Amino acid sequence: MSEPHIAEKRPAVLTLEPGTYAWCQCGHSKKQPYCDGSHAGTGFAPHRFTVEETKQVALCNCKHTQNKPFCDGTHSKL
Repeated sequence: MSEPHIAEKRPAVLTLEPGTYAWCQCGHSKKQPYCDGSHAGTGFAPHRFTVEETKQVALCNCKHTQNKPFCDGTHSKL
């Protein structure tokens, strides 16, 4: 698999607490936008990122962002 599956053409807007997260890059996770291991055998791996303070974020669900894991508006061009 060279292209990720588009989970949704809009971001997941969430308030995240401080911690480390694993964002799904393959698009097949049932726990979008987070990884649940569905990438096994696809050539994709989760993208780990850390949040230092509580904040609202827009996590990419189309999986085509150039600013992983954050939405950059690419979904509007797919």
